[in-house]
Amino acid sequence: MSNKITIAIDGYSSTGKSTIAKQIANKLGYVYVDSGAMYRAVTLYAMKQGLINEDDFNVEALINQLNKIDISFKFNENLGFAEVYLNDENVEKAIRTLEVSGFVSKVAAVPEVRKKLVAIQQQIGNNKGVVMDGRDIGTVVFPNAELKIFMTASAETRAERRYKELIDRGDDVVYENVLKNVQERDYLDSTRKDSPLIKAYDAIEIDNSNLSLQEQYEKVLGLVTKIIKLN
Repeated sequence: MSNKITIAIDGYSSTGKSTIAKQIANKLGYVYVDSGAMYRAVTLYAMKQGLINEDDFNVEALINQLNKIDISFKFNENLGFAEVYLNDENVEKAIRTLEVSGFVSKVAAVPEVRKKLVAIQQQIGNNKGVVMDGRDIGTVVFPNAELKIFMTASAETRAERRYKELIDRGDDVVYENVLKNVQERDYLDSTRKDSPLIKAYDAIEIDNSNLSLQEQYEKVLGLVTKIIKLN
């Protein structure tokens, strides 16, 4: 598998995009980038600066402060993947809260935020050998990616997964609130004006509602292997 390609994995929230992307990147020795984590980091910054809350979102102030936001990934050998850093602070856990999830779609809809992060993402993928997951990787970030995958599953299935993940982390959450968050994010992601969540015309759709992690891995690895052999 010496012919490096670009793999774009898009899809709805809590479809396991990051899990499969990490697995494939580790298998191939590719760089893995969680683009959603970058938007979460910007959201966390906005929250810390008091720019966004349940009642207000000061978009102009966030745009004016984008040059103060530095996002980087640092590989953690103990965990086996790169963690997210916001202005040199490890925010890997802080960005995964339900509160951040509640605001991230609004932040991600800001064109100036997307422009800044897409530029960083494209720079990372210049030399190929990258697996990136998100909402617009196959449509905007890497429209020429050799392999595009679109992940989907029912809202209820995704909410159950997210709920279990948060409970296992020790977070105090209610399933109904998690489901509501999933449904709201689906709507916001799919209807935003700038780079909405849509399936690329040449993406392969995978509904993993009834797939085990191993079945999903084998299915995607099969697609990857086939594409690499053709390149």
